Amino acid sequence: MNPVELPVWQDLNSLADQRSNESLEELIRSPGRSIQFTHNLAGCYFDFSKQWVNDGVQAKLLELASASGIMTKAQAMFSGELINTSEGRAVLHAALRHGSSTVSPSIKKDVAQVQSRLVQCVDKIRQGHWRGHTGKPILDVVHIGIGGSHLGPELVVAALANFKSTAIRLHFVANIDANDINQVLQNLNPDTTLFIIASKSFGTLETKINANTARSWFIERTGNPTGVSQHFVGVTSNVAAAVEFGLAEENLFPLWDWVGGRFSLWSAVGMPILLSIGAENFDTFLGGAREVDEHFISTPAERNVPLLSALYATWNYNFLGANSLVMLSYDERLELLPDYLQQLEMESNGKSVNLEGEPVQTQTMPILWGGTGTRGQHAYHQLLHQGTQTYCADFILVAKDPLQRREHHNWLIANALAQSQAMAIGYKSAQNEMYKNVPGNHPNTTIVMDELGPRQLGGLLALYEHKVFCQGVLWNINSFDQWGVELGKRLAEPIYATLAGRQSSNTAQDEATNQLIAYIESQSSNI
Repeated sequence: MNPVELPVWQDLNSLADQRSNESLEELIRSPGRSIQFTHNLAGCYFDFSKQWVNDGVQAKLLELASASGIMTKAQAMFSGELINTSEGRAVLHAALRHGSSTVSPSIKKDVAQVQSRLVQCVDKIRQGHWRGHTGKPILDVVHIGIGGSHLGPELVVAALANFKSTAIRLHFVANIDANDINQVLQNLNPDTTLFIIASKSFGTLETKINANTARSWFIERTGNPTGVSQHFVGVTSNVAAAVEFGLAEENLFPLWDWVGGRFSLWSAVGMPILLSIGAENFDTFLGGAREVDEHFISTPAERNVPLLSALYATWNYNFLGANSLVMLSYDERLELLPDYLQQLEMESNGKSVNLEGEPVQTQTMPILWGGTGTRGQHAYHQLLHQGTQTYCADFILVAKDPLQRREHHNWLIANALAQSQAMAIGYKSAQNEMYKNVPGNHPNTTIVMDELGPRQLGGLLALYEHKVFCQGVLWNINSFDQWGVELGKRLAEPIYATLAGRQSSNTAQDEATNQLIAYIESQSSNI
């Protein structure tokens, strides 16, 4: 099924053509709009009033959701049907939040048992009862992963820094660039350092190389290879490979094939989160996500916040021509949110083939990018306000100021609201000075978190997960595989073999790549 063949899709195209007859400013000033297009969920306030949507568009978008069977497919996801068709897998990350009553009892039992073991392990580390090879407690924990095994935990640990309840220092390593791991290791004591190796396959290249470097660093400085089991734990599906690496089986925590990497921070992959904020706050984090799960699966479409978020985004991308989504976090603690959402949304829905193996006939996920305010206002906001790109934006604000610096916080909020207003309404010079004009008419959503706490953050991230799912259904694509990621990995192998001197570059590569290899080798030999 190609969505463009649905009659309602054509109706929406017609409505988009008529849009030039009204401005976004006129819509925003409609009586009662701020009530009709705002919602509260999981300690977050969602303001969709600056979306370029009127009653007619809203009705057709809801009709599109119905025609696409979104909620029927959501039930299939929550009940464990194999909706990841290219890999023959279920998609049950919501089960990690203990909220799906339709999941099999065996899965619920497995999740509960692993979480119980994880809490016991983390408590042991936090309380100083986990001892290294010299009998000293752990003071530093280094999490080694990449992509879905890295972005979520790092984001949440940074975002919830005010809820940190341990003196243990947390570090994250992802890049295969040696500068990443060297900068972390150079100030650590191996006797008091614990490493978490997070890799479903225990074979992801970057994670494997960094884990080997960490193990070598540990052995070189301690002279104790057997001590590896006291200083390394693993989150993986490949127990045999982890044990061969030197990890003790009792220090391994499983990942199931029904949890995709970018949806895995609720699992043992979230061990750094649990280490930082403790079991009670981690439960609250899961609870915020569970609130959104239950809302999503049970709330009528016209009040269903994840569904509405997906519908408005699809309207922007497919009918209004937005070619990027700008994620603007007005809180420094959320600096990593755009990075996390880039993977969640673009890796999930950056697809060009539908579920029937045919080319999609419409745009799928556009480019997602962004940063924190107010820094961005003095950089790329010039392009946003007066450039020629068509885009939409999400603003993320936090109402409560934990630092109680009112002047700073009021100016931060004022700037966020002003930027949202400027994007939507724009400005026209009364003196007809064209260079001062700001066109406006850029749809945007404002999300206000009551506070940046575990419940609110858990709810926000779960909402974006369900938005991704809904859009995948609307586009008739598989949001839960990522075959495009694999090609670069395969191509890197013969290039590495050439750089390592194991094969001739002339036989394996195109001329341009051979020339680059030759140049890099000539420069490397001069060191």
